[in-house]
Amino acid sequence: MRVRQSPGGRAVIHFRAAGVLLLLAHLLFVGWLTLRPLDVPWMTAANLRPLDGIRADLALGPVEAARRIGEGLLLLAPLGVLLPMAGGRLLVSPWASLARTVAAGALISLAIELGQTGVPGQVVDVDSLLLNTTGVALAHLLVVPVSRARLRRGNRAGAGDLARRGARFGGGEAPQGSTPTISRVGIAP
Repeated sequence: MRVRQSPGGRAVIHFRAAGVLLLLAHLLFVGWLTLRPLDVPWMTAANLRPLDGIRADLALGPVEAARRIGEGLLLLAPLGVLLPMAGGRLLVSPWASLARTVAAGALISLAIELGQTGVPGQVVDVDSLLLNTTGVALAHLLVVPVSRARLRRGNRAGAGDLARRGARFGGGEAPQGSTPTISRVGIAP
């Protein structure tokens, strides 16, 4: 894909730069939120059994369960959009993109959970890893395929405009002119 050589290539670079900056800002916020020491009178034990924490949340009632589970889903959900945005790929397999994004989200969530082992007042919870990864996957599935399809449609419309513009500037050449050739170099046998 030669998007960078087209006149719209600058837009791709700006799009990726915005994605990287937003990604870094979000990761800094998540790091501050999850890895800061808390002053608590007592701590619960670490939860290393999958779905035990979610069951305990559901036992607290529907409102409290929705709040706690929603927090787990939403904490890293923006990564489902920001990671592909920072990658800047427009023509990519949807399944490969989903797998790459979910794997990166799971690794980031795992790094946060492992980092919490050394922070006073923070407890490791395997359900946080599951909820964070699910949030990344849901955000990716809801936003990225639709956005990429819309951008591809816009890119195709822009390519048609460039072809018409090239025809207007003199034959079938693109606005940049013809490809330079070296006259003294012959064709290889």
